[in-house]
Amino acid sequence: MVPEFGHFSLIMAFCLSLVLGTLPMAGASRGNRVWMNLARPLAAGVFVFLGVSLASLAYAFVTDDFSVRFVAQHSNSLLPARYKLTAVWGGHEGSFLLWTFMLAGWMLGVGLFSRALPQDFVARVLGVLGWLCAAYSLFMLATSNPFDRVVPLPPVDGADLNPALQDFGFIVHPPTLYMGYVGFSVVFAFAIAALLSGRLDAAWARWSRPWANLAWGILTIGIALGSWWAYYELGWGGWWAWDPVENPPLITWLFGTALIHSLAVAEKRGIFKVWTILLAIFAFSGSLLGTFITRSGLLTSVHAFAADPARGVFILAILGGTIGGSLLLFAFRAHLFRSQAVFSPSSREALLLANNVLLVVASASVLLGTLFPMVYQALTGNLISIGPPYFNLIFAPLMALLALLLAIGSISRWKRTSLDYLYRQLGRVAIASMVLGLGLPLVILMKFSLAATVAVTLAAWIVLGMVRDIWSKSANKASLWQGLRSLTPGFWGMQLAHLGLAVIIVGTVLTSVFSRENSVLLAPGQTATLGSYEFAFHGTKVVRGPNFMADEAELVVSRKGRPLTTLHPQKRVYTASRNGSTEMAIDAGPLRDLFVTLGEHRGAGAWSMTFYIKPFVRWVWLGTLLMAIGGFTAALDRRYRRSRATIQPEQASDPLQSAWSNG
Repeated sequence: MVPEFGHFSLIMAFCLSLVLGTLPMAGASRGNRVWMNLARPLAAGVFVFLGVSLASLAYAFVTDDFSVRFVAQHSNSLLPARYKLTAVWGGHEGSFLLWTFMLAGWMLGVGLFSRALPQDFVARVLGVLGWLCAAYSLFMLATSNPFDRVVPLPPVDGADLNPALQDFGFIVHPPTLYMGYVGFSVVFAFAIAALLSGRLDAAWARWSRPWANLAWGILTIGIALGSWWAYYELGWGGWWAWDPVENPPLITWLFGTALIHSLAVAEKRGIFKVWTILLAIFAFSGSLLGTFITRSGLLTSVHAFAADPARGVFILAILGGTIGGSLLLFAFRAHLFRSQAVFSPSSREALLLANNVLLVVASASVLLGTLFPMVYQALTGNLISIGPPYFNLIFAPLMALLALLLAIGSISRWKRTSLDYLYRQLGRVAIASMVLGLGLPLVILMKFSLAATVAVTLAAWIVLGMVRDIWSKSANKASLWQGLRSLTPGFWGMQLAHLGLAVIIVGTVLTSVFSRENSVLLAPGQTATLGSYEFAFHGTKVVRGPNFMADEAELVVSRKGRPLTTLHPQKRVYTASRNGSTEMAIDAGPLRDLFVTLGEHRGAGAWSMTFYIKPFVRWVWLGTLLMAIGGFTAALDRRYRRSRATIQPEQASDPLQSAWSNG
C-alpha cells in the first residue's frame, strides 16, 4: 500500500507543478496579486508531495518490498541497511525521483528566501521551475515510474546493487552532484523571468548571484566527490578519465564559472547582460545534457543508467522544449538589454570578458570531444574513441592562460587600468613566482620538469597576486586587522576560490608528471619495490562481509628499512549476484598516496598486483574544497540580500511587462 501512496503523491506533485507553472505566471502578466500569491504555497506543496513520494520508495527498499520492480532490480535482503537506502538512487527511476525532489527543494528555497524581491518576479521564477518539475514528473509517470509492481508473482529476493556502488562515495556523490546540477535551474529561471519581464539590471544580477554561487559551490563538491570515488573505488589509479558521463558536470561547471564572473560585471557595471542570460541558459543546458547522456541508453558505464531508448526520446523532448524555447525567447527579447558602457582593453571588464571566452571555449572543446564519438557512430555505424590526449592538449593550455590572467584581473580596476599601475602591483610578484617555480620542484622532488615548473610558477603567481591584492585593499585602514575586516564576504570568497585553483594546478600537474606504478606477481614472502618504498607480501586470508566473501592481502610497506604501514587490498565476490569487485588499499598523506590494487590469483598463493605512488594527489581535492568554500562564502555577502526598497527600479522598457514594483 505504501508504494501506491508514493505513486499518488507523485501524481499530486505533477498536478500542483502544472498549476504552479500556469496561474502565478498568468498573474504576473495580468497584475493579479491573488494568483501571484499562490506561487509560494504551491512550491511548498510540490516539495511535500515529492518528499512523501521519495520517502515511500525508501521505505520499500528498507522493508525489502520486492513486489516493486525497481526495488527487486537494485536491492536484496542481504544488502546492508545503509546501501538499501542509497539504492534509492542506484538506478534510473529512483535517481530521477531524487533529482526532481532536489529541484523542488531549490524551488522551496527560492520561495522562502525571496521576500525582498518583487512579487511578479518571484511568480515568474517559481512558475518556470514549476514547469520543469511538471516535465520531470510527467517523464517519471509516463516512462520511468519507480513504483511499478511486479505482477503476478514477485520474486522472493531481489537482484543486487552494483558492487561499485556499495561504497560510501556513492552515498554522498550522486546527491551532491544532483543538488549542484539542479541548482543552475534556479539561475535559469531567474534569466527566463528577466526575459519575460523585459528588464535586466544590476538588481537582477544581485538577486541571481547568491543562487549561482551556491549552485556552483555544491556542484564543485559533487564533481570532487565523484573524482575521489573513482580514484579509490574503480582501481585504475587515476582521478579523472574524461569519461563521457563525467564530462557533462565539468561542462556545466565551466559554464557556471563563466556565469558567476559575468554576473559580477552585470551587477557592477551594467554590461554583459545579454551574454549573462546566455550563460545561464548554457549552464542549465549542461545539466540537461548530462541527464540525456546518462539516461538515454547511448552508453553504458558505472556512472550511467542504460535505459529504454524511449526514455531518451522523452528527455530529448524536454531538452529541446526547454532549451529551444528559452533560446527562442532570448532571440526575441535580447534587443531590450543592450549595454552602453565603455571600457578599455586593460580594464577589469576586458579581463573578465577574456576569462569568459576561455571558459566557454574550454567547455565547448570538452563538449565536442564528448559528443563527437556518439554522433560519428550514429552517422556511420563505426566506433571512434576520443581519449585523454585530445582533452589534455586542448584543456591544459586554456587553463594555463586563464591562470595567467587571473591575478591581473583580480587586481585591475573597472573602466581603465594603467599599465604602470599593474607593473607596480605585480612586477615583483612575477619575479618571485618564476623563482619559486624554478626552485620549489627541485627542492621538494629533487627533479626538474618543465610542466612542474610552469605549474608551480602559475600557482605562485595566483597566490602572491592574491596576497598583493589583499594588502593593497586593506593597507589604507588604521590597522591591518581593521583593513581585513572591512573586506566583504564576496571578496574573500573570490580569493578562496582562486587559492583553490592554485592548489589544484599544483596537484594535477605534479601527480600527473611524477606518479609511478609497478605491476608485479608476488608470492607470500616476496617483496616488490617502487621508488624508495618496499612492499612485502605476507599472503592472503578469506574474510566475510555482510553480503560478500573476500580474499584479503596483507602488505607491509617500509621505507629505508623502517615499517610505515600495513595495507589490506581485497578481491570480493558478492553473495547475491556473484559479481566480483576489487577494493583498493591506500595509505594517504598530504604529499603522496601509496596505492595498491589486488589483481588475479595465479596459483601457489601468488597474486598479481599493482603499486602506485601518487604525489600531491590529495591537493586536487583540497583545491576543490577551497573553491567550494569560496563559492559559499561569496553567497553569504549581505549585498545580495538587500531589500528591494533600496533598489530604485527603472521605468519599464517593454509594454508587455508588469509593473516592476508590484507587490
